[in-house]
Amino acid sequence: MSNLSSYVSDIERIYAAGGATEHSYRSTLQTLVQSLERNITALNEPKRIAAGAPDFRISRANVPIGYIETKDIGLSLDRIEDDEQLTRYRRDLSNLILTDYLEFRWYVGGKRREVATLGTLQRGKVRLATTADKAGELLASFIKAQTFTVTSPKDLAERMASLARSIRDGIGDELARGSNATLQDQLRGFREVLLHDLTDAKFADMYAQTVCYGLFAARCYAPPNQQFTRRNAPYDLPRSNPFLRKFFGEIAGPDIEAMPFLWAVDDLVELLAHVDMAAILQDFGKETKRQDPVFHFYETFLTAYDRSLREGRGVYYTPEPVVSYIVRSVDHLLKQEFGLLEGLADTGTVSVNPPPTASDRTPIQTPVVILDPATGTGTFLHEVVRQIYDESFAGKKEGAWPAYVPRHLLPRLFGFELLMAPYTIAHLKLSLQLREHGYEFGEHDRLRIYLTNTLDEPEGQQQALFADYLAQEANAANDVKHNAPVMVVLGNPPYSGTSANNGEWITYLLHGEASDKLTKNPQFMSQQQLADSYFHVDGQPLGERNPKWLNDDYVKFIRFAQWRINRTGKGMLAFISNNGYLDNPTFRGMRESLLQTFDE
Repeated sequence: MSNLSSYVSDIERIYAAGGATEHSYRSTLQTLVQSLERNITALNEPKRIAAGAPDFRISRANVPIGYIETKDIGLSLDRIEDDEQLTRYRRDLSNLILTDYLEFRWYVGGKRREVATLGTLQRGKVRLATTADKAGELLASFIKAQTFTVTSPKDLAERMASLARSIRDGIGDELARGSNATLQDQLRGFREVLLHDLTDAKFADMYAQTVCYGLFAARCYAPPNQQFTRRNAPYDLPRSNPFLRKFFGEIAGPDIEAMPFLWAVDDLVELLAHVDMAAILQDFGKETKRQDPVFHFYETFLTAYDRSLREGRGVYYTPEPVVSYIVRSVDHLLKQEFGLLEGLADTGTVSVNPPPTASDRTPIQTPVVILDPATGTGTFLHEVVRQIYDESFAGKKEGAWPAYVPRHLLPRLFGFELLMAPYTIAHLKLSLQLREHGYEFGEHDRLRIYLTNTLDEPEGQQQALFADYLAQEANAANDVKHNAPVMVVLGNPPYSGTSANNGEWITYLLHGEASDKLTKNPQFMSQQQLADSYFHVDGQPLGERNPKWLNDDYVKFIRFAQWRINRTGKGMLAFISNNGYLDNPTFRGMRESLLQTFDE
């Protein structure tokens, strides 16, 4: 009780002196909070507050456990409670106090849990309230709340989601002000190289998720005897993804010091620094009914972060038995139809067409090259690696695995992904899988999962925009699209009747790959273009009044896969897809084209 009385006396002294502002009382509140428990720190940093952070971050042994937002004596907390700033804080910060230094309102999970008054203003003087003991109990409960305890991957995913929302909103505010040249340049670069229709809101979302999952991946790989910090994070990211290391160095480098969301980034770093990552990763490795705990972590994160975003992006778990069946079927057909005795694991070669740019058209010998053009979080590629390891190495020749991976696995396993967060997670998931089996990436090794739009123009993106490494990533993916002898295309591409992928390149491809000018007139189309076109049948236009279903994303991915295998000269397509194309009259041209390309 003595610390409460001293607090009110100090508040009265400052108030009575006149001219006091909200800031005048902060050191007094800081002293009170830190007196509640030995290891408690109440951080009041003007730079954080100017950047949009709550006035106090309360930590126990450097781990954030709560936040306090202060307002001047006499202001209406009823009004402030519902303003935009407090609404955000209540949504994103699970343990929060709002106070005018006399009344304390405690919110848990966004809902007001308790209100207590420590002091009252009577005839121009601050007096100890009769409910002071209750206010002391409220503060004690606030610092002992278990809302910040991380005991499982689910807890961590939800904590990360709340901070990601704060980062996203801070980026959105900064873009709206239009005064941050660094963010504007990064947004412009992504629009020009990768996502032409990227809105400010989607950029803020992508950026926030990339920061969160970049830090998470860095924490997974940080040396156990090294303090995990924001400045070290780019160096802690797995070598398997040099693009992400460079990109994350850009967005988490010196320029972030001036960003309005820095406080949330630093709080996330503190959270991750004190999480038992070994226990989290152990959970990732458990064999459960849900075989993909890394995806489950992302799914939990997205649900807490923005449920509508999860649903809008179709982020749902592809059942492991379905993925396993498809991958095992591919493995079987490689053995049966292509004479590769070890299937997916085989290091032998088959005869395929040379790259289209090669002057010598003699067939070349190549190992089986595998591509998932809509990789997402890497579920199919993860299963391919599991199939190869379990069938050919586990319990047999495990000692050969470290040599096999860089020579015979990494060079022929490819993935394309458009969204930064799933892209980051796919890299993390496969890196952890390979490490679990005893493989460590060398300085120049990388996973060939690229950040790119499979359905976008694969040429003409050679200029260095935003940063050289963003263009380099796009160019590397374009080289795979054009020149890699891909034989197996597999995965679970998105379905969307109202596709946003309406670029010229995929439109040309649907109409038979007219390279210079799109024409629908059979008189000006070659026989090959007519055969490949989904909008023609028997050499004539479909005649459909509204063939919009041919523009569904899954149709475009099938057409891409068909085109890519056709360039190789042989191969197989293994997709989970909508079944509408099997008997709907609108798909007559698509069915005819596929029948002419594939013999089974």
